[in-house]
Amino acid sequence: MGCSRIDGLFAQAPDEAWEKISCGDGAKGPRVYHWAAVRLPAVAEFDYQGEVPHRMRWALARRSVSKPDEIAYYLAYAPLHVTVQELVRAAGARWAIEECFQAAKNECGLDQYEVRRYTGWYRHITLAMLAHAFLAATAHQAGEKGAKQVGRPGSSGSQWRRFGDSWQLVFPGPRA
Repeated sequence: MGCSRIDGLFAQAPDEAWEKISCGDGAKGPRVYHWAAVRLPAVAEFDYQGEVPHRMRWALARRSVSKPDEIAYYLAYAPLHVTVQELVRAAGARWAIEECFQAAKNECGLDQYEVRRYTGWYRHITLAMLAHAFLAATAHQAGEKGAKQVGRPGSSGSQWRRFGDSWQLVFPGPRA
């Protein structure tokens, strides 16, 4: 290959190496880019037990269709016979993961902590992610039943209510 930089490696790629593939649906429809993948040389031809490796390092490049000079690069560790479409699907999952973390920050205070000790940080992150998982599962369950959104009065027995961009636990008042 003869290139020590990833951008130089993909600059040498022929036009046929680039495939137009959607990496998933976005807010404005399918996210379509040109993609190219190359299997990188193995660090060692055999693993530590003397067996031929079943997984390899891959480099993946995403080029904008409208602006071909804008290229993003990904590194992956995947099976030997993985397809470019499978690598693109995995790279496209990044947006869903980022959206999930952003929602956890907005709705559950994932980023609202002061790091003093690891134990406190770990407890806060764990509780915030658990709360976010609960909210996502509750919203999904309400959507499957065709019910109104959680947070509208009378839609469910949940004590969680949506206020603006966040969720709050509403404690019931004293019983009469």
